[in-house]
Amino acid sequence: MLHPSYSDLMKVVNSEVEPGEAPVVNSRYSIVMATSKRARQIISGEEALVKSEKDAKPLSVAVEELNQGKIKILSDD
Repeated sequence: MLHPSYSDLMKVVNSEVEPGEAPVVNSRYSIVMATSKRARQIISGEEALVKSEKDAKPLSVAVEELNQGKIKILSDD
């Protein structure tokens, strides 16, 4: 099970959206794509933006970065 949940991550990503504007993320698919892309960046050598356990997997690090607001998902607009 993923902690935090997809719905919690969607709330974090959409937290900066003004009332009346379309949310940046509407589905879990967007969360999955963003975190997998960031995990691949970490695997290729980019430094993590959050402190994590030594044996933390890149996907777990990417999820935590998103949860803490260290990375952003940009809308297509």
